[in-house]
Amino acid sequence: MTTQADTVIVGAGLSGLYAAFLLERHGADYLLLEGRDRLGGRILGAGSYDLGPTWFWPAIQPELGAIVRELGLPIVPQYEEGAMMVERSGPPARMPGYPSYPASMRLAAGMTGLAEALRARLDPARIKLGQVVTRLHATGHAIDVHAQDHEGRTHTVRASRVLLAVPPRLAQARIAFDPPLPATWAAQWRGTPTWMAPHAKYLAVYGAAFWREQGLSGAARSARGPLAEVHDASTDQGPALFGFVGVPAAARLSAGQDVLMAHCRAQLARLFGPQALTPVHEYFKDWARDPHTATPADGIDNSAHAAAPGMAAESGPWQDRLAGIASEWSAAFPGYLAGAVDAAASGVKWLLRRPSSASPSLPPGNSA
Repeated sequence: MTTQADTVIVGAGLSGLYAAFLLERHGADYLLLEGRDRLGGRILGAGSYDLGPTWFWPAIQPELGAIVRELGLPIVPQYEEGAMMVERSGPPARMPGYPSYPASMRLAAGMTGLAEALRARLDPARIKLGQVVTRLHATGHAIDVHAQDHEGRTHTVRASRVLLAVPPRLAQARIAFDPPLPATWAAQWRGTPTWMAPHAKYLAVYGAAFWREQGLSGAARSARGPLAEVHDASTDQGPALFGFVGVPAAARLSAGQDVLMAHCRAQLARLFGPQALTPVHEYFKDWARDPHTATPADGIDNSAHAAAPGMAAESGPWQDRLAGIASEWSAAFPGYLAGAVDAAASGVKWLLRRPSSASPSLPPGNSA
């Protein structure tokens, strides 16, 4: 089955959703394809609790701050009142806390609220979930975007241009490009770490914020682990703590999730007291095991915020036809939520500056 759209956006994380939001404003024809059965990409929540990115900094990320205000999403500062806990080789020690600067902010309803607010402003007929893009074939003045659903059925969209809203390394590893990408471009993509991909997060929800009752902020740093860094994750749904797991991806896989979660509970009890042993709910998200986020190369990377690769080819068959708009393509904030917004805005500007062309034609009988 073949359909057509002037622009295909591959990936419905924040960058893909924001690009669609901007194109919708311009009355542009687009189709948004997402391999997962949900929107948001690396934005993932359990209710209002974040299992993906958590913070943004409106003081230095004004464009993202403006979008949050436009969408009417309430924000809350990261809770940082009180002392923090530090553990090295000996018992945990209580130390004076220090506020982040600029202030770290969260969405009151969790970052999923941002994805949902953008989705609510899009035409649902232009969003296709469960469509894994496997191949991009440049032919004539069109690009044939080949996608496969979870049952193995194929679907082709003929487009004039494609915006890649998936991480560069993931796109290079999972999508076949015909003709091949320029060698320098492909090498840049392979060498760009995917933010979040090597990481895992553990989150525990409690009936009371017992750490606050002890004059603690919920923040902790640990050289013992398994959590290397802990923060207060409380929302209106209830008090909570979350931490970044400091165990490498391969070791996490070997140990197993249940064992790791038991060690996380034990560590929180060392840091904040025995009440931490009995959470009401707990969650574990290992991004290295997410096939729509990570590649094997990401399992051994530290996923630093690397320098952005080039957004679009300057010559060759992909010139003026393909651009990368995921967060890693942002020159200002690569890997951050604000980077997704920045890269998407840059990609849409690039697209709208290209000479307009009629929608690619289909052979008779192929329109669906």
